[in-house]
Amino acid sequence: MTVKIKKKETKPMKRFFNSRETLVTESLDGLLRSSRGQHLCRLDGYPEIKVVLRKERNPEHVAIISGGGSGHEPAHAGFVGEGMLDAAVCGSVFASPGVDAVLAAILAVSGKAGCLLVIKSYTGDRLNFTLAAEQARDMGIPVETVIVGDDIALPDSRFPRGLAGTVLVHKIAGHAASQGEPLDVVARKAREAAKKIASIGLSLTDCNAYDPEHETRLKDDQAELGLGIHGEPGAQQIAVASADELMKQAASALEKTLPKGKGKYGLLLNMLGSVPPVEMNLLLESFARTSLAERIECVIGPAPVMTALDMNGFSLTVIELTDDITAALGAPVEPAAWPGVAPFGKPALRKMPKLPETFEGEASSNAQLEALMRTGAEALIENTDSLNALDAKIGDGDAGSTFAEAAKEILKVIDRLPLADPHALCGTIGRVLTRHTGGSSGALLSVLFSTAGRSTSSWAAALQEGLEAMQTLGGAKPGDRTMIDAIDPALKALADGGSLKDAAAAARKGADATRKMGKAHAGRASYVPESQMNDVPDPGAEAIARLLEAMSASS
Repeated sequence: MTVKIKKKETKPMKRFFNSRETLVTESLDGLLRSSRGQHLCRLDGYPEIKVVLRKERNPEHVAIISGGGSGHEPAHAGFVGEGMLDAAVCGSVFASPGVDAVLAAILAVSGKAGCLLVIKSYTGDRLNFTLAAEQARDMGIPVETVIVGDDIALPDSRFPRGLAGTVLVHKIAGHAASQGEPLDVVARKAREAAKKIASIGLSLTDCNAYDPEHETRLKDDQAELGLGIHGEPGAQQIAVASADELMKQAASALEKTLPKGKGKYGLLLNMLGSVPPVEMNLLLESFARTSLAERIECVIGPAPVMTALDMNGFSLTVIELTDDITAALGAPVEPAAWPGVAPFGKPALRKMPKLPETFEGEASSNAQLEALMRTGAEALIENTDSLNALDAKIGDGDAGSTFAEAAKEILKVIDRLPLADPHALCGTIGRVLTRHTGGSSGALLSVLFSTAGRSTSSWAAALQEGLEAMQTLGGAKPGDRTMIDAIDPALKALADGGSLKDAAAAARKGADATRKMGKAHAGRASYVPESQMNDVPDPGAEAIARLLEAMSASS
């Protein structure tokens, strides 16, 4: 019997590169051309020798050299500059540079004061940097080494891995060298600092080292705790959870390895590759809620310092502080990739200015209107996900959330509304929307109601005046494929003496018409190609239609 084996399908790799072979050299030359690399140059040794160095340095000072495989940017070349590294030796992606490359860097920047090699604790780096150091010593160059193994995830490992803590050693050694300290003192300070550093990483994904056949080892509900920076499996797989819970697990694992007592630490929150800034800042807030935060005096980052290509994760590094280490970490340096140091404390607050009153008059009741408003608000909340999904096809996917946010705010204050006075009610609703809702739809609806509230016309005519003000501010008109295509016919129906059911029917007809309007001429959807909008109703118009349909059904 013949069994057909189905070939495993892989997703095409979408990355910005020309070839894996030229990736590192092209990236380094891009750095040298950049605004952040104007103080740098490189040795003319491509493709085997990839060494980035300072254009100018004090030859009387000890030279600080580090490096390793590429894919960890900004490490290592991004930290070359006054106050940190004098040279970075770059290997291919996740591969240690060879002995000749390291030796070339030593010969290029070392003077009589000698040099210190800062080595991440990986087998290839330890071997190649150590062999190059021995050759340089045979040539009469004073060379010292420090190996950084700050990973605490594998406690039984004979050689703990070097993680983001390596960059802190760059900073401390670079500061000592910039002060004119001799090689033995620079090396001693670097080694003492390395012993005071501990790190752990946590990631929601592994990384793809430009392998078109790459398949992730993690399921959608899995994360990894205690991982390296080359795509190695983590020490343990854990369940995906909230940011607070994941941070708690990472911080707890790190804290267990620290000496008990009153020692104070600095924290480096490192981004491992693809976490957006909004999430990295949130993760620092999550860290502030952990017990380890009580021992932190200063913070570095959050920032990408030692990354792992596209890994969606972070690492925590702590360093026990001394006066000397604190001064070294806080000293200004030339490399723009160094994120700086700040005291770790509570967010700074300033007293809120007094805003205009939202509720200007007394609350009043209208049981029938209150019931309609509650029904409409609940309908918008119930439709949150479906409206978001609709908006995701032609917008940014938040239309449902925006309308639901407005609805929740109205429900919160419904007992304070002047329900018996239509004009006062419109004005109050306008102010509630102004204060508490976001997005363009929230702002435009606040204009509609605020304008109606200031009108002296009948309530139906006042709403028409509000619509005109809304159109003037937003720049949209009927037929432009916006929520106005549902609001305009609904208000006309009411102005002509129609019922709420008539208004709902007019809004539904207007919303359905947006399916065939082609390209939008206003709003976020105006940036979407017409080909992607066929038979998709405008989410704002759809929300208005569903709102009025729910209200009319209960009337």
